[in-house]
Amino acid sequence: MKDRKAKAKLIILLGVIWIIISLPLPWIVNNPQVSDSQFNTILGIIGIMSIPFIALGIAWTLKPELTT
Repeated sequence: MKDRKAKAKLIILLGVIWIIISLPLPWIVNNPQVSDSQFNTILGIIGIMSIPFIALGIAWTLKPELTT
């Protein structure tokens, strides 16, 4: 039960972090002044920024004692 709760909290935490990082996306998508190349660059930056959070999620899932 405790392990399941910890994994759920981890998923929620990573979801919140992802939402905070990708907040400007609606304004970029709906803005006609942003070209396709700029949009693709911004998506790439968001993808690269998410790599450490994914790595932390994997590490915390494999070794939950690292969170304390």
